[in-house]
This record gives sequence, structure tokens and C-alpha cells, in this order.
Amino acid sequence: MKRNTTQRMAIEHVFRQHERPLAVDEILAYGRDRVPSLNQATVYRNLKILVDDGWLKRVFHPSLGTLYERTGKGHHHHFHCRECNRAFDLPGCALKEGELAPDGFIVENHEIFLFGVCPSCGGTK
Repeated sequence: MKRNTTQRMAIEHVFRQHERPLAVDEILAYGRDRVPSLNQATVYRNLKILVDDGWLKRVFHPSLGTLYERTGKGHHHHFHCRECNRAFDLPGCALKEGELAPDGFIVENHEIFLFGVCPSCGGTK
């Protein structure tokens, strides 16, 4: 049984406060609001535990690298704001991957990132 440390509780709180995929540096910065002594090694160690436990999952972003988000959201995609450099969840998926793959190819998974400007940074649409 893994003990529930102050650091892990702070990291879990970060994900409850920010319902979007987060990079390690964001998790560390937000987590230090609750635990000022939080360090990168502790964040990585706890992220591994939370992923192994199924509470978090990794998202592989083409330019930001590995991001982490809560599980249980169902299949969805992401939006990356080029101004604030944050990733956001997009609901659902309209992609019919079986229709896109050439004959003989077997699609096992897909991930889509849209890029642009979020509403906070000046997106108006």
C-alpha cells in the first residue's frame, strides 16, 4: 500500500484545479503553491505512481513532449495555444479512423492536436 504523502496530495490537487493536460514544469509550479519544498524528482516519482495506479495518463504532445492528465475523460483530443503554450482538452472525436487508413493498415490508436490561440490569449471564435 502506498502512503498518501503531502507531496502526492498537492500534485493530485493540481490536477483537480486544472482540468487540462499539464507539463511537469506546470505541475511543479502549481504544486509549490501548496508545498513550497516540492522538487522535480518528487514530481516525477509521484507522476509515475499516479500513472501506474491509473489515476493519470500520459499524453504525447508533438512539441511540448509528455503531458499528464486525469483518466476517465473518454477518448478526446487537444488544443495547443501558441500564445500561452498551454494544452486544453477538446471534447469527443469525430474522426472515422477506419475510413482514413489505407487498405491493409490496422489503426490501433490516434491523437489529434489543434494549434492556435485560446480565448484567454485573444481567440474570439
